[in-house]
Amino acid sequence: MTRSTENYEQIYAHVETYIGPIEGVFREIISDNLSIDIIVAAPTSKRNCYTFVTYGMSELPMTVPEGAEEYRYAELMICLPPTWKISDEDFKDERNYWPVRALKTLARFPHEYHTWLYMGHTLANGEPVKPYSEGTKFQGMLLSLPDVEDKREFFNLTISDEKVIHFFTLVPIYQEEMDYKLKNGMEALFAKLNKIGTDDVVNLNRKNTCKKVFGLF
Repeated sequence: MTRSTENYEQIYAHVETYIGPIEGVFREIISDNLSIDIIVAAPTSKRNCYTFVTYGMSELPMTVPEGAEEYRYAELMICLPPTWKISDEDFKDERNYWPVRALKTLARFPHEYHTWLYMGHTLANGEPVKPYSEGTKFQGMLLSLPDVEDKREFFNLTISDEKVIHFFTLVPIYQEEMDYKLKNGMEALFAKLNKIGTDDVVNLNRKNTCKKVFGLF
């Protein structure tokens, strides 16, 4: 599929304006259908993390429910600690690469399954569900609004009257948190995450907000 150079340049400039200087782009050379590139914004004094943003997901409209037509186009992002290893060589190790794999998989998901992704949606990693890699117990992703200084301006990128691209952050979550959200709803899970001070940056040691603690009484 041929991608729009103009759209790419607008997304690139949008990320640079609201996130920070671009360190590089991981380009997808071979793809069966939809190519997903990853734009990498470097850590700054204001945002001390790497920000990975997809480009390619918004080349096609998602299949949205009636009334949500303005959310047909989206791109995804994930924030990684400044110490995360991101070289081509490092990415041969799944313990470093899994956030990128998750970005690419979820960016294709709505187009492959004729559905959509929006804030509060959760997606499990695989069937059966399993951790993303050795060294992490996260088994799914929660879509959230990006935590940037100009949140509203960044969330909406107007390409034309017919096309507005929306940006969502991926927050890795545990199986128990996915189960809790399905039972109690999106707002209940966000409340639990907010209570422990969860932010956009992936923390491999983050507390499981829904883990039951068993003890002797």
